[in-house]
Amino acid sequence: MEIDIQFRPSYSLAIVKLVPNERIRTDSGSMVSHSADVEIETKAEGGFLKSLGRAVLGGESFFQNFWKAGAQGGEVTLAPDLPGDMAMIQMTGQTLMIQSGSYLASEAGIELSTKLSGKAFKAGEGVSMLEASGSGKLLVSSYGAIFEKDLASGEKYIVDSSHLVAFDGSMNVEALSVGGLKSTLLSGEGLVVQLTGPGHIYIQTRSPQALISWIIPQVPTKSS
Repeated sequence: MEIDIQFRPSYSLAIVKLVPNERIRTDSGSMVSHSADVEIETKAEGGFLKSLGRAVLGGESFFQNFWKAGAQGGEVTLAPDLPGDMAMIQMTGQTLMIQSGSYLASEAGIELSTKLSGKAFKAGEGVSMLEASGSGKLLVSSYGAIFEKDLASGEKYIVDSSHLVAFDGSMNVEALSVGGLKSTLLSGEGLVVQLTGPGHIYIQTRSPQALISWIIPQVPTKSS
């Protein structure tokens, strides 16, 4: 499988080249185009309970799409819902925590699950996490560009929870408020996440929650 990401960082498109009979799993609604001989299979991967867990706790679609190339191979192009960037991550047996809505696609050797642990948290602004594990290529997406940050062992870094895309599953994570309840209310900042290295973090430069907060007051309401 070859993945080429074009039109970065604002309107990224992933062009996925599949060898004969190869499959890629994608989030529902992410397909833009595909070769005529590429077939789609939609199913609840891992059974009903696993799919329900991903949908309720991880914020992902209950059903996922699998695109399989024909005898001559094929192409699938993918894009996320919001304008922004993508990152292709080569998984080699490690785990990766991914924010709800940032998962886009993965090879068959990668398993997705939700876990009720400190790392699979809901941090007040609608952030919930999926855990990806296994080996293969993984695509994540962002609203805005992606800023990557490497942390040394013991190094701490704080990220607004709505800007978090993904981070290494081996990292310690703690949800915090910004300077207490009063500061949180007055500053306009929400909950933040403190991550401790070593590890790698993927951060999006724009916040989907901030976009929603801006749009809602602009929507006309019926006058009484």
